[in-house]
This record gives sequence, structure tokens and C-alpha cells, in this order.
Amino acid sequence: MRGYKYILFDLDGTLTRSHYGIFNCFRYALKKMGRTDEPTEEILKKCVGPSLEYSFENYFGMSKEDAVLATAKYRERYKDIGLWENEPMDGALECLQALKKAGYTLAMSTSKPKIFADQIVEKFGFSPYFSAQVGCGLDGSFPTKASVIAETMRQLSAKNTQCLMVGDRFHDAEGAKENGVDCALLRVGYAEEGEIEKAKPKYAFADFSELTVFLTE
Repeated sequence: MRGYKYILFDLDGTLTRSHYGIFNCFRYALKKMGRTDEPTEEILKKCVGPSLEYSFENYFGMSKEDAVLATAKYRERYKDIGLWENEPMDGALECLQALKKAGYTLAMSTSKPKIFADQIVEKFGFSPYFSAQVGCGLDGSFPTKASVIAETMRQLSAKNTQCLMVGDRFHDAEGAKENGVDCALLRVGYAEEGEIEKAKPKYAFADFSELTVFLTE
């Protein structure tokens, strides 16, 4: 089992192809904040994965206060509409099934609010395979990927050396590194060209099939 016992999965861009709803909700929030220019898909793609406040501050130049307001506007649309504008990533469910059968303990570790993430993994049939489902809170709890990973390990009573974080973006690798956890990035999500190489994860795989073979054979 490659020395790992626990496999932690990111959600957006990893288990799900979620940009449809995310892009639409960013557009909605920006208009509500008085931004008249249409954001490019290049910029919107950067927003898939990091926390909403981080994206509004770093990619749209908002102050901390405005980023908080924009996040609230984003969630106005997301909670009823954007939440469902996504689809499961090819091979994700089959990977979870294979890893569970092989004896791994699986968990979800996402920067998406848990209240929304729980509904998504339930809809796509992922939740039966998870022993823990951790996301950020609408109250501001677990605001970074590192804090989400740390909470996941706490709930599982897992040591960092026993864990592998599976994601698709630099912040997954950074959050794992802060916790002393190995990281595998999949080339299925929203990473920019060269981003995975720059993030320097322990492993990089083309898709879920490669990840499954690596962990089970």
C-alpha cells in the first residue's frame, strides 16, 4: 500500500469538474460588486480551488473587506444554482471504489464550504467511501487548505506520514507540505501550464487510472 493508510481527496478539479457553476457565480458576484468588465476564462480558471476570498483579493484586486462581501454575493447564487452546475470527473468513482477495496481509508479535504461539498459528494455517490468529509465553514473556520488537511487528520487520528493528499492545484501541494504530508497532483483539473511542476508534489499522475494502479499494484 505504498506506506500510506489514508488518502485525502480534494473536490473541485479533482473529484468533480466544477468550473461551470464556479465561473457563473464569480460573474454574478463581480456584477453585484459593480464590476462591469467581463472576467476572462483565463482568470476564472485560476479561481477554481483556492478559497473565494483569496481569489477575489489576488485575482480581482479587492480589499479584504470587499472580498468578504463578494464571497457573500457569490454564495447567494451558489447555494441554489451553482452548487449543481458540475459533474463527476472521469474515473473518480472507480478510483474510490478500488482504493476502498484495497484497504485504504479515504477522506474528502476541500476548501469548499462543507455544507455544499457534502451535498455534491452525496449526489455523485462518493460519500459512502469517505470516513471523513472536511471543508471550510461558512463561519470562517478552516480557511486554508493546510487547516482543512490538519482537521482531516485530526478526525481520522492519522499521522502525517500515513497520509497522501490528492489534488490538482498548487494550493493542494502547499497545504500538504505545511502538514508534512505527501501530495499527488492529477493532470485532470484546472492547473495552469507548468503549475504542477512548479508546485513540486511528491507524485504527478495523468488521471485517476494511473493513481489507482500506483496505489494498488
